[in-house]
Amino acid sequence: MSCGEPHETECSEVLDHLYEFLDHEMPDADCTKFETHFGECNPCLEKYGLEKAVKKLVQRCCGSDDVPSDLRAKVMGRIELIRAGQAVPDTDVTAGPAPTG
Repeated sequence: MSCGEPHETECSEVLDHLYEFLDHEMPDADCTKFETHFGECNPCLEKYGLEKAVKKLVQRCCGSDDVPSDLRAKVMGRIELIRAGQAVPDTDVTAGPAPTG
């Protein structure tokens, strides 16, 4: 996504690291760059607002549930594949064949 306008911080960089921003997992200088970008770019600001709302909803609905360690490992593995630019399989490659019948 890009709004088509030039920015000091590109839309793709902001969107690639949006969850790091939402989770406060980036240096303050980068947070400042992102905040500046959101002030200039409505499409990225809308995406940020949507993801923030989803995160709050998930936290409210599931915040007290413990995540099984195998699920966490699978999700983190997929995130790493995406960050590395690799294709993510449509099916769970760690599971055995799907049951038939």
